[in-house]
Amino acid sequence: MDNIVILTKEAALQVKDMMKQNETEDAYLRVSVKGGGCSGLSYGMGFAHEVEEGDTQLEQHGIKILVDKDSAPVLNGTTISYKQSLMGGGFTIDNPNAIASCGCGSSFKTATREGTPEEC
Repeated sequence: MDNIVILTKEAALQVKDMMKQNETEDAYLRVSVKGGGCSGLSYGMGFAHEVEEGDTQLEQHGIKILVDKDSAPVLNGTTISYKQSLMGGGFTIDNPNAIASCGCGSSFKTATREGTPEEC
């Protein structure tokens, strides 16, 4: 499962900038899935300093990435990009496992996991 998460070069550069701003250059980027959102599941991204039991470790474009064992099957093959526009920039997530998502684009469900849908 080396391609659980695919981080584009643009996304990696943005993560490096964020790590520098937060003085966490030695941290891991933790990518996860949790229950919630309009469609039942939502993405989580943050910095972690320790590897937890069951984590899959990846490294792409100089970024060390952690994915927990429960999130790995749901994220398998997911591409994380960073897009810049006139309105600012933001991360975009393309998950081939998502069969439905909400209008905001941050909540989804898969064929095997519906999560815990909430009101928008």
